[in-house]
Amino acid sequence: MSELYLSRARLDPAHRRLGPVLFPDDPSDRVSVSHRLVWSLFPEGLTERPFLYREAAPSHAGGRAARGEFHVLSRLPPGDGGGLFTVETRRFAPDLRAGDRLRFSLRANPTAQRSETRADGSRRSIRTDVVMRALHPIDEGSARIEARPALIRSAGLGWLTAQAEKSGFRLPAPDAVAIDGYEQFLVDPEGRRGGRRAVHSRLDFDGELEVTDPAAFLARLATGFGRARAFGNGLMLIRRA
Repeated sequence: MSELYLSRARLDPAHRRLGPVLFPDDPSDRVSVSHRLVWSLFPEGLTERPFLYREAAPSHAGGRAARGEFHVLSRLPPGDGGGLFTVETRRFAPDLRAGDRLRFSLRANPTAQRSETRADGSRRSIRTDVVMRALHPIDEGSARIEARPALIRSAGLGWLTAQAEKSGFRLPAPDAVAIDGYEQFLVDPEGRRGGRRAVHSRLDFDGELEVTDPAAFLARLATGFGRARAFGNGLMLIRRA
């Protein structure tokens, strides 16, 4: 695996007055803007995205709470966005062994793939939001509102458990994993107004994991978990338990 770098990029104090412009209160707008800001930390002309990132502030935060701070895991060290950010970078090379316990925090777009039959009898593969799939059978109204928290948790935990099975770790205490923050976003990566915007959702996971296969786990940390990784999802932050 190539070298990795873990960075913290913060809006430089000299540019704090730009905060309301760079980090709008509308969550969907901020996801789109943040996507472009993090790209500004890397050289132009790259054909592939070399990083995962996560905004430190909650996605619903506005005003001063939207601090303009990002965690970035990348295959090359980031720049400072033309002086816009103050960046602290270190090599990311954790020494892990099977059985190690780690605290983790993950913001992810939880989806699953299913097969569907077309009208002509052919099959096609569709990727669906696991939470919306769990909510779909329940009619909108009080019943769905009442069932929503438990369904979000069960769908999210099922998705994370499936990720663990193929990513070199397990959840020793699944009931202790905190699952929160289900939101949906309309993102516009190119900054176009009035064009078609992509929809994705996200969930926040916090808890403890046990490493079962260090090589597989580190490889998945490098590539990220779930979909919509270009929009602040998929980066798992870890520390010793």
